[in-house]
Formats: sequence, C-alpha cells, structure tokens
Amino acid sequence: MAFQCQRDCYMKEFVTSVVSCCPAELKHEVNGKKETLKGFNVKLQDTILFPEGGGQPDDHGLIGDVSVVRVTRQGPEAVHFVSSALEEGQQVQVKLDWERRFDHMQQHSGQHLITALADALFGYKTTSWDLGRQRSLDMSRGLPDDHAGPIRIVDIEGVDANMCCGTHVSNLSHLQVIKLLGTEKGKKNKTNLIFLAGNRVLKYAEKSFSAERSLVSLLKTGPDEHVEAVDKLQKSAKLLQKTNLSLLRDMAVLIAQNFKNDPQRGSFFSLHKKEGDNEFMNIIANELNTEETLVFLTVGEEKGPGLFVLAGPSGPVAELGPRVLEILQGKGAGKNGRFQGKANSLARRGEVEALLQQHCKQLTSGEE
Repeated sequence: MAFQCQRDCYMKEFVTSVVSCCPAELKHEVNGKKETLKGFNVKLQDTILFPEGGGQPDDHGLIGDVSVVRVTRQGPEAVHFVSSALEEGQQVQVKLDWERRFDHMQQHSGQHLITALADALFGYKTTSWDLGRQRSLDMSRGLPDDHAGPIRIVDIEGVDANMCCGTHVSNLSHLQVIKLLGTEKGKKNKTNLIFLAGNRVLKYAEKSFSAERSLVSLLKTGPDEHVEAVDKLQKSAKLLQKTNLSLLRDMAVLIAQNFKNDPQRGSFFSLHKKEGDNEFMNIIANELNTEETLVFLTVGEEKGPGLFVLAGPSGPVAELGPRVLEILQGKGAGKNGRFQGKANSLARRGEVEALLQQHCKQLTSGEE
C-alpha cells in the first residue's frame, strides 16, 4: 500500500524505508511566479503523506530532516519531491505537516456533507470541487481516473456513503462549523458554492474582525455605516479627480500661451510634471506651433516610470524618436510629427533634453 493514511488519517509520524531516489525537476509557483526546482523524486515503502488528487491538494512534511515540497500519484505509488537526495534502502521517519493535513480533512469532509445534503434536499448534483488555500468550491463524488489500490467508503451515518481516496475527519464534531459564503457563476452554466469549514471559519472571523476594527479607525464610523462612508468617499474622490483634470487642462493651455508670448523663446520647449497625463501633454503640444518648435514633455515620477511626448517638425521627430525611446527604456511609436509612449525610467530625462537641445543648435547654426 502506497498511502498509509487509508488506515489512519490522524497518524502524524511514520517509520518506513526508501525504495528509490532519482534526480527530477518540479515546476513550482512562488508568489505568482513560475519556477523550475531541481531535486529528487523519492518513493517509499509506505507513506502517510497524501498525494494530490480528487480535488484535494497534497500533504507537506519531512522525510528525515528533508522537506517534502510535493507529493504526486503514479498509479498505486506516491512520489515525494524533495530538495536533497536520500539513500536507497535507508530507514527514515516521515513527519506530517499536521496543521495543513487537518485543514484539508475538515474541508474535504465538509464538502461530502454539503454535497449529500444538497442532493437529498434540493436535487443539486456536485460535478467537481476544489480545495483552495482560502476557500473551497463545491461544484467530487467518486474516485480519480488514475486511482489504484483498495477502495474506501466514507460513511456519514444516516447522511451519505461515498467512495473517496482523500483524507477525512473521523467524526463530524471535528468539523466544528461550516459557513456557506455564497455562490458565483461557474463554467458551462454551472454554479460554484463557496464555503469554509472548521478552523478556516475561525480564521475568517478573526481576519474580518481585524479588518472591521481598522475600518472603524480609518472611517470614524461604526461597522453598520462602513458601506455608506466608503460610498461617500468614492463620490468625493471622483469629484476631486474631475476638478483636478479640469485644472490640469487649464494649466496646460496657460503653460503653452506663456511660452508663445515669451519674446525670448527659442526653438525648443521642455517640461516635466509629476501629476500630468497624456491629455495634459497633448494639449500643450496642440497649443504650440510644433512646425517651428521641438517639444519634449514628460509626466510621472522623476526617476521612475512615466509617459512622454516628442512633437515638432516631422523629420527631426522621426529621426530622434527612436533615440529617445532607447534612452528612456520605453515603448512607443509616432507619425505626423508626434512620437509618444511609455518610459520605464525617467532618470535619464536630462540626457534626452541635452540631445534635443544639441539638435536644435545644429539646425540654428546650419540656417545661419
């Protein structure tokens, strides 16, 4: 038997021996990024670590002092992925991550109970389920396609009896509590029922209470008024944003007029404004006579990412635009005397100004 937990889901430590240990790679996701880990696939004479399958994630734990990163099923055998090699034939102690296991037991048994009641009371059939980290989706009855070995019946007395290869509590009292959070639209016209069981409910309540206390402090209102208070804040923020955009447009026009009215103005105009946007820059460019003036505008963090516009005579803009992109490490395109895009970093903005000023001086010298 490859998975000892079929006899006792509450077993936390187990002594066995290493059957094989082979070099292997594992595609692993860490903080949303996919990584390829190098390690070893280990098969044991027997194990208490549950391999992933049937909607339930795998167990974690230790083989000796080596962490088990993943447990998968290959037919009747469990394969443990570890970072360090283990000697074939050696006797080892397997230790289970009990907190993770018991959480999975609570969620899985909770799913069986919900599935049985939904079918008996309302005729709703469960077609699949997923035990996520924060919540579970009850949308599995039966066994995985690749199941091999003895078949176990999980019997909830008077409620349900169902084949299952997963881990379960031995008594419904160990579930403590089940909370149905709501539903969401699933695939193929199905409905997902979202629920929590056992310790997840307690953690959810603790997290909700902590968030509520923080909101009371921030909004200066009681919990019952939070929605109304946030709604008012959103409306105020939208009004302020609208006013701010209007002021930015007016400022853009004034900046352009001020430059045009300057008798000492040259053939180059440059401006950076942290709070601006594309519309702000384009208003300035439109107000200026870009057939006579080379215009370089940027908005965003001075040494961080931002937006830029290069406007002016078509020839110089087409020639200089790609060089500006290169200096600002950005992406963009241009036509008809205007080149604009996103800059990954505005830290070298001064270099762009120097390049454009030099170009304008050369043109002036050539005309003279």
